[in-house]
Amino acid sequence: AAAGPPLQDSERTLQACVSLRQARSLSSLGCLPTPIMSRISDALFGSTAKVSIAFADSESRTTVPVKVGESEVQQLLFGPDDAVTGQVTIDYPGTKKFEYTGIRLELIGQIELHFEKSSTYEFTSLVRELDGPGELERTKSYSFDFSEVEKPYESYDGINARLRYFLRTTITRQYGSKVAHEETFRVHTTSLEPETNNAIKMEVGIEDCLHIEFEYNKSAYHLKDVVLGKIFFLLVRIRIKHMEVAIIRREQTGAGTPNVSNESETIAKFEIMDGAPVRGESIPIRLFLGGFEQLTPTFDHKNGKFSVKYFLNLVLVDEEDRRYFKQQEVNFFRKEL
Repeated sequence: AAAGPPLQDSERTLQACVSLRQARSLSSLGCLPTPIMSRISDALFGSTAKVSIAFADSESRTTVPVKVGESEVQQLLFGPDDAVTGQVTIDYPGTKKFEYTGIRLELIGQIELHFEKSSTYEFTSLVRELDGPGELERTKSYSFDFSEVEKPYESYDGINARLRYFLRTTITRQYGSKVAHEETFRVHTTSLEPETNNAIKMEVGIEDCLHIEFEYNKSAYHLKDVVLGKIFFLLVRIRIKHMEVAIIRREQTGAGTPNVSNESETIAKFEIMDGAPVRGESIPIRLFLGGFEQLTPTFDHKNGKFSVKYFLNLVLVDEEDRRYFKQQEVNFFRKEL
């Protein structure tokens, strides 16, 4: 068949709009994956812009390691009263005109509950409008300053709960997909030692078989503290092979709902005795907490969404590999950043 007359500019625009509408329809039905949809949009309206965020004091600010999936990344650490300042840079490598209807930056504090689909709860949100409608040719930069922003809670990454702070840059467009970029940062909060911090003393045992008394020097410890204690064997009629102390973290989400979930994980484990004890023997306990980056402060129902508690778990194992244990809750707090 003979080729038709060349398309005029208005016809090309109409055809592009129809093509994009069809592509969006297919995408909404799940027929077109998001990356393909983005490539169609880029082909019609130009390549996408690249967004980067640089914090003003990133060279001097402390970083902390955070596990993301199977890898570990370094995130900048902020205190609850620290200003969050820096620069957003938008680079456009394409040759076509890149038009946008606005550019905004948000600082968000958010709790994510993984056991519920798409359950996110914002407790802090500030918005800065960086730019109105315009065009991007090569590179644009915008300074930002969040000097007075509430950061009341400590960052946390658990099994079913995550509390994080991040900056989100969004470029909105009349045509083509919007461009969004997020940059997560870490927040640590400090607290004072409880006014009452008594020693813990308990007696446990099995009638006519085992009777022990254990004590810990305090009930609350800061994250660089040392747990000191003793185990006294008052009666021993079973053959004990070894004894260990473990730090257990228990995370609860969905309290007060049908979806309540409790997850426990062992943060650290120490063998404090190898071999059979005798009546009257005393075993010392000395646990240095500073080497465990996974430790966090105790969280008491943060924003009503989740809680984190810690326990010292004393475990005795006999020669038949039977295990006898006793858990004791302790509080952890962050003394300094």
